[in-house]
Amino acid sequence: MCRLAMSIQEIESAIKMLSTKELANLTTWLIDYHEKIWDQQIEDDLDSGKLDQLIEIIHAANSKN
Repeated sequence: MCRLAMSIQEIESAIKMLSTKELANLTTWLIDYHEKIWDQQIEDDLDSGKLDQLIEIIHAANSKN
C-alpha cells in the first residue's frame, strides 16, 4: 500500500530543505490555493443560504442611504 499523505512535521522538514526560489514558488502556490478554497467556501455559503441574512442586512443598510 502506498502512503500518499505526509505528517505536518514531514512537510515542515521538506520545506526547510527548499531553495529560496522553490520556497517562493511554494508560497505563491499556497496563497493561490488558499484563495481558491476561500472563494469556494463563499460560493458554497451563498448557495446554501448561509449568507442570506447578512446580504439582507447589507441591502437594508444601503437602501437607507
